[in-house]
Amino acid sequence: MIRTMELRRLKLHHFRNYQELDISFNKKINIFIGNNAQGKTNLLESIYLLAISKSHKTYKDKELITFTEKYSRVGAELMKDDSVIKLEIIISPQGKKVFINDVEKRRISEYIGVFNVVMFAPEDLNIVKGDPSYRRKFLDVEIGQTSPIYIHEINQYNKILRERNEFLKLAQQTKKIDYHYLDVLTEQLAKLGASITERRTAFIDKLNIFAKKLHNYISNFTEDLEIKYQSNYQLQNMTYESILKLYKEYYQTDLQKATTQLGIQRDDIRFYINNIDASLYGSQGQQRTVALAVKLSLIDFIKEETNHYPIVLLDDVLSELDDQRQTQLLDCIKDKVQTFVTTTNITGIKKDLLKKAEIFYIKDAKVYEREGDHDGEN
Repeated sequence: MIRTMELRRLKLHHFRNYQELDISFNKKINIFIGNNAQGKTNLLESIYLLAISKSHKTYKDKELITFTEKYSRVGAELMKDDSVIKLEIIISPQGKKVFINDVEKRRISEYIGVFNVVMFAPEDLNIVKGDPSYRRKFLDVEIGQTSPIYIHEINQYNKILRERNEFLKLAQQTKKIDYHYLDVLTEQLAKLGASITERRTAFIDKLNIFAKKLHNYISNFTEDLEIKYQSNYQLQNMTYESILKLYKEYYQTDLQKATTQLGIQRDDIRFYINNIDASLYGSQGQQRTVALAVKLSLIDFIKEETNHYPIVLLDDVLSELDDQRQTQLLDCIKDKVQTFVTTTNITGIKKDLLKKAEIFYIKDAKVYEREGDHDGEN
């Protein structure tokens, strides 16, 4: 049996342009309408933050704190099955604290996974045509939502990678090389690299199953999509032993260039439509279809991994989709998931969606239940 998950209440304190907000939701579909720079995206960003512990817009947590304020607090009440779960994140210049049911979690990996979201945003096209770093971030976020071990391994890998690169720079400067210490760092990197590669490969294999079917449907059964994971190791057998051997073969190159040449930090994903690389040769329409199919496939992937459908966030994307793609997107969501939508106007949204939705209007970081009612804040 598929279990339910819904966001019932959201509280913001000194978050972006919101001084204070306390808002409740009781419907599957919630639509926020307002002009640009009023706070629509910031509201969805706060929901994303509660799930992932990071913003989808910035790497700098301090940018989430309202200007002139000292800290930011984002809280929520999540209805999961028959239980209410309280989530809270506090951001300050000293760092970030995360809480579940008022209990602070020492590690982010202990927090992520309680609340799952899938975000659709205009920048999703970068999944197909953007820089490889964007696709690696995509991998880390989406695998991390369902695998706390993966988050821990990524954090450990990045820590050891920094230590190894610092060692290589120092060795180049001093001309002194402690090969025993280099071996220790390399062994740790190879072990984590093998495990992370295995988890990334398994994720892409599962995503392919859902994305192929969805892309075929969205393209009116004219195109076949295949997602390929490109490991920087380029080995037939991705074992710890084979990866360690490869690292050691690169010792002199690494020492010469004072940086680690191999590793999961250089991995990539490629998307092929009818065996043609979509990022290089696909039209913009084809690239949008790929991005949409990939994002939609995450809904089914998360459901299969957690037995809960995630919450879906649509940040100003419906107006960018033609009628066919909008219909296909909404058909895939239907009544299965709680959905939050932002838009500048209501005309770009289908009437059957509006009938099922609770509509809010946003102006100057204030949320109202009726258009033009700027006296009664929700």
